Amino acid sequence: MKKRRLEYFIELILKACAVVTILTTIGIIWVLLSESLTFFKEVSIKDFLTDTEWTPLFAKKHFGILPLISGTLLTTFIAVCVALPLGLVIAIYLSQYAPKRFRKIIKPLLEVLAAVPTVVYGFFALMVVTPFLQNLIPNMAGFNALSAGIVMGIMIIPFVSSLSEDALQAVPKSLKNAAYGLGSTRFQTSFRVMVPAASSGIIVSVILAFSRAIGETMIVAIAAGQQPRLTANPLVPIETITAYIVQVAKGDVPHGTLEYRTIFAAGITLFVFTFILNNISFWIRKKYREQYD
Repeated sequence: MKKRRLEYFIELILKACAVVTILTTIGIIWVLLSESLTFFKEVSIKDFLTDTEWTPLFAKKHFGILPLISGTLLTTFIAVCVALPLGLVIAIYLSQYAPKRFRKIIKPLLEVLAAVPTVVYGFFALMVVTPFLQNLIPNMAGFNALSAGIVMGIMIIPFVSSLSEDALQAVPKSLKNAAYGLGSTRFQTSFRVMVPAASSGIIVSVILAFSRAIGETMIVAIAAGQQPRLTANPLVPIETITAYIVQVAKGDVPHGTLEYRTIFAAGITLFVFTFILNNISFWIRKKYREQYD
C-alpha cells in the first residue's frame, strides 16, 4: 500500500510539472500574441516584413524587421561555422580516439563552457576577440558581427560536441567492427562509416545549436552593436532581435506606447524562428528513428 501511494504521489508531481510547463508556454504565447496584435493594428504586417529600415525610436519611424533578422542570421551563421567543425571533430575524437578515462574527464570540462554566464562571453568578445581581429583586419569596427559570432560559436561548441558524441556512441558496434574487418583505418571508419550513420543526431545537434544561437542575448548586445542594418558584412556594427529587445526593455521607452510594443512584435518573430527549428529537429529525429526501427 505504501509503495502504491508513493507511486501515485510521484505520478501526481510529474503530471503537475507537465501542466506547469504547458501553462507557461501558453502564457508566453498569449502575451506575445496579445501585444503583437495591438502593434499590428497600427503597423502593416506587409511593411513589418518587407521594409528594409528599422527605426521605431527615431523621429522618422520605420518598422521593417528585416535588418534585425539579417543581423540575427549573420551572427548565427558565423557561430555555426565555428561550432560545427570544432564540435564535430571533438565528438569524433572523444567517441573514436580518446581513452575512456580521458573522455570521462574531458567531456564534463567541455560542458562547463555551457555553464559560463553569457555576459562573460560578451565582454570576452569585446575586450579580447575584437582587438585581436582588429590587428588582423584594421578596418573592422569596434562593435561588429564577426567577433560576436565567433564567441557565440565557442559558446555552443558543447551543444554540438556533446549531442554529436552521443549520436556516434549510439551507432551499432557491428558497423564499426565490419569496417575494421574490411581493412578500414580508424580515420576511414570514423568519417566514412560512423559519421554518416550518426548523421541524424549530428544534424539535430546543429539545428538545436542554431536555435540556441538565434536566441542569444548578452554576447550580441555587448559586442555586436546597436545599429540595425540590412547587410551581410560581418565587419560592421549590426543589431539582432534579442539585442533590440534588451535596448527597449531597459526602461527608456514609455510602457504601452507603439515603440514599446515593437519588442513583442520582435519577440513573436524570434519565437516563430525557434519554434520552426525545434520542430524540424524533432521531425528529423523521429524520421530516422522510424527508419532504424
